[in-house]
Amino acid sequence: MRRLIVEEPYAETAIWSRRLGFFALAVAGIGILSARTGLDPTPVYAILGSSFAIACIAVLCAGAAIIVIWQTGRKGTGRLLAGLALAFLLLGYPGFLAVQAIRLPVLADVSTDIDDPPAFARSKKALAARNGVTPEPVSDDLRQQQKRAYPAVQPILLDLDADEAYKTVLKVAIAKHWQIVDQTSPGGRSGVGHVDAVVRGLILGLPDDVTIRIRPQAGQTRVDMRSVSRIGQHDFGANAYRIKQFQQALEAEASK
Repeated sequence: MRRLIVEEPYAETAIWSRRLGFFALAVAGIGILSARTGLDPTPVYAILGSSFAIACIAVLCAGAAIIVIWQTGRKGTGRLLAGLALAFLLLGYPGFLAVQAIRLPVLADVSTDIDDPPAFARSKKALAARNGVTPEPVSDDLRQQQKRAYPAVQPILLDLDADEAYKTVLKVAIAKHWQIVDQTSPGGRSGVGHVDAVVRGLILGLPDDVTIRIRPQAGQTRVDMRSVSRIGQHDFGANAYRIKQFQQALEAEASK
């Protein structure tokens, strides 16, 4: 006689956990593609928010699946683990932002010179690149908050003359694929040069604005940088990180 082997069924919640994990990932991909193709940030954030909500539901389904599998012995451990992995892959980034929002001040404008931050160019090309908007100076209170939160953000001193420092700044900015929207070499009455650029985020490609001032000093050149987020009042540390990365690249290039 043939023995009838009854295969243990899968836990439905485990199946749905994996499905929702993949779906959340797909929705997030749509949001990222929409942002990079120039869609307005408001619907982009709505799409991404939906993907995070779906990922949370996937986590809940995985939790329910754990209980079902423990109590009934049904199959589905691999599926629920896949759902958890996909969900945590998506939720890791907003979780990181939440931590940054708690520990850092509400600041979207960071400068290496808190007493006299570099001013953005107001040429037609620069204004057009910034959609006609010029970042306004921030309050002294916010600058003091910046000083406490980012003590390492300091003026950059290069052992180069002003012209060489200016060329090095341009070289590093171009190597980082920044969009140069205005530039002036050092000279004239003030002797100060500047470079203005639009910088796009790595994931969403949303634009931020950067201005760099090149000021000659005795035997050195002082480079000050100001980085401003266009969207939102909290940059979650992005502008200070951008300045740090640029400083490291600039000093490495200047030392060659």
